Amino acid sequence: MLVLAVPVVAFNQMFADLLGYQLADAGWVWWVSPLLGTVIYVWGGQPFLTGAVSEVRARQPGMMLLIGLAITVAFLASWGASLRILDPELNFWWELALLVVIMLLGHWIEMRSLAQTTSALDSLAALLPDEAEKLDGDQVVTVAPGDLVVGDVTIVRPGSSVPADGQIIDGSASMDESMVTGESQPVRRTAGDHVVAGTVATDSGLRVEVTATGADTALAGIQQLVSDAQASSSRAQRIADTAAGWLFWFALGAALITAVIWLLVGTPDAAVVRTITVLVIACPHALGLAIPLVVSIATERAARGGVLVKDRLALESMRTVDTVLFDKTGTLTKGEPTVTAVEPVTGYEQDRVLALAAAAESDSEHPLARAIVGAAQSADLQVPAASGFSASPAVGVRATVEGETIEVGGPYLLQHHEAQELPIADTWREEGAIILHVFAAGQIIGALRLADEVRQESRDAVDALHAAGSQVVMITGDAQAVADTVAAELGIDRVFAGVRPEDKAAKVAELQEESRRVAMVGDGVNDAPALAQADVGIAIGAGTDVAIGSAGVILASSDPRSVLSVFELSRASFAKMKQNLWWAAGYNIIAVPLAAGVLAPIGFVLPMSVGAILMSLSTVVVALNAQLLRRLTITPEASTHRILQRQSST
Repeated sequence: MLVLAVPVVAFNQMFADLLGYQLADAGWVWWVSPLLGTVIYVWGGQPFLTGAVSEVRARQPGMMLLIGLAITVAFLASWGASLRILDPELNFWWELALLVVIMLLGHWIEMRSLAQTTSALDSLAALLPDEAEKLDGDQVVTVAPGDLVVGDVTIVRPGSSVPADGQIIDGSASMDESMVTGESQPVRRTAGDHVVAGTVATDSGLRVEVTATGADTALAGIQQLVSDAQASSSRAQRIADTAAGWLFWFALGAALITAVIWLLVGTPDAAVVRTITVLVIACPHALGLAIPLVVSIATERAARGGVLVKDRLALESMRTVDTVLFDKTGTLTKGEPTVTAVEPVTGYEQDRVLALAAAAESDSEHPLARAIVGAAQSADLQVPAASGFSASPAVGVRATVEGETIEVGGPYLLQHHEAQELPIADTWREEGAIILHVFAAGQIIGALRLADEVRQESRDAVDALHAAGSQVVMITGDAQAVADTVAAELGIDRVFAGVRPEDKAAKVAELQEESRRVAMVGDGVNDAPALAQADVGIAIGAGTDVAIGSAGVILASSDPRSVLSVFELSRASFAKMKQNLWWAAGYNIIAVPLAAGVLAPIGFVLPMSVGAILMSLSTVVVALNAQLLRRLTITPEASTHRILQRQSST
């Protein structure tokens, strides 16, 4: 359209008169603008014309109807002027061309941001394995999960995910259910227990009898919750549409009043000229760019600060949020077990107990084993070599280290040795920690406390949110004791613990029923419905694709302080949007009455050419004002520091 607009403008007599150059006297020159202008109207104007029809059918006039009205009036009037049916002053070809090009630019910027949205539903489906192993008599056959039926028996190998909801009929395994339940610790499942599609057997194989498939599975239920919540939130009206709706009625009313008054006090020709001029001028270029330009610059600035904006409505809504709901696992915490304390018995040192435990666990792939080995490495301990490694599910591990049998395990290992746990274990248990005891030659030499480690940045994030006037709430599938320990450490106002995945969205709705504007921050599959239900869904970028697909804003890092960046960016960009909309609409409030001839009694009527120039200037002002947003530095550290500093100075 831009390529076609160049000759339309260059060969237009009105534009030539404005710049003071002479067009060639050849006959074909006079038909360049009408012919190419018609192509621009029919082809380039198609998105606006079809959108205008949709708004008329929906009885919700907005931006599309305003643009469609302006370009249609300009098109018809220009042809009338070109064919000498109407006053030559109504030759708007060059204005029509620029109007379509600039509006298409704004529309393209807007649609590009929407097209970058990823699908949460596709990500949910990706949790299921591509193939399932089904027992068919004595044979094992490979089938697609969708081909399984209730009653089939499937084999789930170590490290594989469960293909369908079912009941364990043989075997025992530690199940990683964090992607569905939010529970950070692996859960032991044995024969008779129920398992959910998408969860992973971490250490042992299972035989599972299918009890639900397809739409009846828990994963499909989460999928439906996400779909429903996304469909509900997408009906919100954009601020620019509201402004355009009012502007449409303002322009239509002004045109009718203009026609009536000029028919009474002037001539029919003057009435037609003034009325059409009002309708064309009533659609400023600036309004079409006021929001997309700000959103484009804001998203670019945000991306540099580790904040990815998928939904402009989410960005605009963040400024009104008064409650921030954090998922615990993987958001406020690192989402993986970490050794937080070592309690040795008399005669042993902490480092010695940890080094021996790490040696025994060094050949294990269990998450707790990796945490113990990682803790020893972080402490720069010399871990001795181990041999004869063996692991017993639900009991623990055993290995020979420096000639001694070293064992590490939980309650079943204590029962095996008929030993009593160390006294400090009661305190650790009340805090929701995992407790492992270390044995050497059948005797307890110490205990290890493991817990989901709180991120160092979480405290600053909570403090800054409090300073910004927001309530901080934590939601988790973990036990109450675990949740209370984290909440006390961070100073969180309110806790929802032991929440099932299907209930997380209900907790968000509960807060909303208290007239709170809620931002939900999470990273797991179980967070997806809540992210979609919240007024603003914010996904930690290190989380699952499903959480990212359900959120309007994505934090590229795992730093919870990035939420403060979203707050600041929302407020700054909304201020620019309001300024641009006021400028764009304010231009109309002044230009339309002048074009209608309100000052005609004193001899002044705004010429169409001058109105068109002012219209273009308003676009420049809007563009420059949006560029000022680039001065804002968006980083987690900078945003948190500014908010805490403002609170301190206050």
